[in-house]
Amino acid sequence: MELSAKINKIIKFSNVDGPGNRMAIFFQGCNFNCEYCHNPETINECKNCYQCVEVCPTSALYIDESSVKWKENLCCECDKCIKICKFDASPKIKEYTINELIKEVTKVKPFIKGVTVSGGESTLQYRFITEFFKEIKRKWSNLTCFVDTNGGLNLKDEMYKEFVDITDFFMLDVKAWDEQEHIDLTAEKVENVIENLQFLKSIEKLFEVRTVVVNQKLNNRLTIKKVSEIISKTDIRYKIIRYRHFGVREKLQKNLFSPSDIELKELEDLAQSLEVKNTLII
Repeated sequence: MELSAKINKIIKFSNVDGPGNRMAIFFQGCNFNCEYCHNPETINECKNCYQCVEVCPTSALYIDESSVKWKENLCCECDKCIKICKFDASPKIKEYTINELIKEVTKVKPFIKGVTVSGGESTLQYRFITEFFKEIKRKWSNLTCFVDTNGGLNLKDEMYKEFVDITDFFMLDVKAWDEQEHIDLTAEKVENVIENLQFLKSIEKLFEVRTVVVNQKLNNRLTIKKVSEIISKTDIRYKIIRYRHFGVREKLQKNLFSPSDIELKELEDLAQSLEVKNTLII
């Protein structure tokens, strides 16, 4: 049976998903449920409740054999379907085979440095991505393959070896260091994230670590300190990101606050004092 994967969207040209101009592919489905998630429509699969069909102003959504279908050519990108969804899903999902996705890469190949898979959580579909990356490398030796991950799967496990081997670099989110904070924020434990941080650094496949700074909720200083101690004196970039409310579910925004410029600079100074060579405030 041919492998296929559910894709939320493809950004043909991105300069924020790894080095250089890259194609960014966002897979549907996530094993975390982050309170500050900026793309909650990528978490679950459509439950076919049909509410989105009723609010679609251009009839781009319709019901076929009890499932919601999407006509992309009619879509006006108003996102009413996403806003009304109670299940953190989207009806605007496409299923791609590896060959179909390779065709999308081929269209922009002369203009990109590589491909980055993201999500949702892309590693949940690691078997598909492994074969996809193999095909990229078979066809184009100059394109790099990056994975953007929340670190929820333990990539040291033998079952992921081929996936890790074929991937050039990983970009890892470390959302909170404290176990209870991480559970409160994501509904999952932090153990695998920390193990992946250490493991990917040890095999020199960690390109970037990212921490979203939320004021009055997380011990941001602890997280920055612990991450910095591990990536100290390396070329691994540490991206320190200001929490912003855009895209966050309205019912969850009331307990989330952005840090000040001064607080962000203090955290960057902390990382640099621990000899993190490459820091970036976003």
